[in-house]
Amino acid sequence: MALLKMREIRYMTAEQRKNQLKNLHKEHALLRASKATGGSLEKPSKVKEVKKTIARILTVMTENGELEPTNS
Repeated sequence: MALLKMREIRYMTAEQRKNQLKNLHKEHALLRASKATGGSLEKPSKVKEVKKTIARILTVMTENGELEPTNS
């Protein structure tokens, strides 16, 4: 579920993107908690994939005006 391509994200509705983002944030929190408690992850690369997918979704949401761009 973690790895989504930009094309797939762009074809989602705004509501689907919000739901997917919410689910990915939950999954990322679980992976971080598992790593922090000393447990070994089956696929350590999964953390990186989830983070990249979250960034992709946020990028598309910003492009479409669903989120306000932040000035960093």
